[in-house]
Amino acid sequence: MVGTAEGVTHNVYSNGSVQNLNGATEEKLDELRRLVGKAEGDPLRIVGVGAGAWGSVFAAMLQDSYGHLREKVQIRIWRRPGRSVDRATAEHLFEVINSREDVLRRLIRRCAYLKYVEARLGDRILNADEILKDGFCLNMIDTPLCPLKVVTNLQEAVWDADIVVNGLPSTETREVFEEISRYWKERITVPIIISLAKGIEAELEPEPRIITPTQMINRATGVSMENILYLGGPNIASEIYNNEYANARICGAEKWRKPLAKFLRQPHFIVWDNGDLVTHEVMGGLKNVYAIGAGMIAALTNESATSKAVYFAHCTSEMIFITHLLSEDPEKLAGPLLADTYVTLLKGRNAWYGQKLAKGELSLEMGDSIKGKGMIQGVSAVKAFYELLSQSCISVLHPEENKPVAPVELCPILKTLYRILITREFSSQAILQALRDETMNDPRDRIAIAQTHVFYRPSLLGHQP
Repeated sequence: MVGTAEGVTHNVYSNGSVQNLNGATEEKLDELRRLVGKAEGDPLRIVGVGAGAWGSVFAAMLQDSYGHLREKVQIRIWRRPGRSVDRATAEHLFEVINSREDVLRRLIRRCAYLKYVEARLGDRILNADEILKDGFCLNMIDTPLCPLKVVTNLQEAVWDADIVVNGLPSTETREVFEEISRYWKERITVPIIISLAKGIEAELEPEPRIITPTQMINRATGVSMENILYLGGPNIASEIYNNEYANARICGAEKWRKPLAKFLRQPHFIVWDNGDLVTHEVMGGLKNVYAIGAGMIAALTNESATSKAVYFAHCTSEMIFITHLLSEDPEKLAGPLLADTYVTLLKGRNAWYGQKLAKGELSLEMGDSIKGKGMIQGVSAVKAFYELLSQSCISVLHPEENKPVAPVELCPILKTLYRILITREFSSQAILQALRDETMNDPRDRIAIAQTHVFYRPSLLGHQP
């Protein structure tokens, strides 16, 4: 992107053509403002809740695109106060700053550089919310963002928000939105909520079902599901902010998903829309389960491409089997699910976590919230999927033994991950042993079973058959 003397931003394409972006950007914003019902002089208020990697990048992308239209839109992000930056991270942050001339100059202009010098020397403690204002996400230090408007008081952040972006881990979503609901009791207008969270919970009574972050938000706040949407990958947050070409899909009711897809779309960030919210959201959690195992396999086989391919064949066959339990039209999910799985296995935090566990550089005792990475969502997802699929009341007919079995009995990798991560009966080596088990069926057999038997269990997603 380049600027002109008049302050108009243009996009320079590889073919040499130049396009005025400001006019199109303001037009998209005006269109969304009309749909939300904003009056002239009343800015559209967009708030990110949670400042992990994806939540921070999402807020920064909006700030980069629309932040110059200050009279029409206000963009801010909430994170909890008090999280300190340790000395090693401060030193690394200082190196990142000094390696980027644009960032260095920006901090000097803002009279903010000295505090990073003091932190590097150990003379000052920085806080996560403090550095976020300067454009640094604690979970993504190597990717400087634009400066953000940061609010640490949750009530101040959300009470008048028109659009709330949930950037929290699924494990924190319910608790925070229950608090938010208290601040919305006097609201007249209903906010729009976009959830970025990938993870699920299991609810076993009165019957087994999956609870997703959008459903948690609906239960906590009473906001209609028509106003709650899910935005998913495949993508990696840092690469999106560095303008790598990326796709995303916003899922939910047509009223908001189509205008929001248009509003969020950028030349390097293409946003499609889809009406199947819950299934896509569940699939976003499912791929994190198997990404942890992929990381273990990579570490245990010294990055053997053959072993990783064997694992991929088995794990995707289990994922396809599970989609047949969850969706009446599972074939429609194949592309998005495999694409999201592929990028997560290549460079996601869950695969990284599996590698570190297998190498002994992390231990399960450290928990699933890791410094510099944030929440490892796949751990809780392993527990939830295992608990759900081990319920006898949703049993399926075993094709070889010709008797009903819990679905998890046809998912040996999921069973092994549960025994490594949750019950801790096995070490990480067990994932390799499971892969090399001579009794392991050909992955195509599991896919054939799913495709030739009626396994769909609508109750798992709270639907009626």
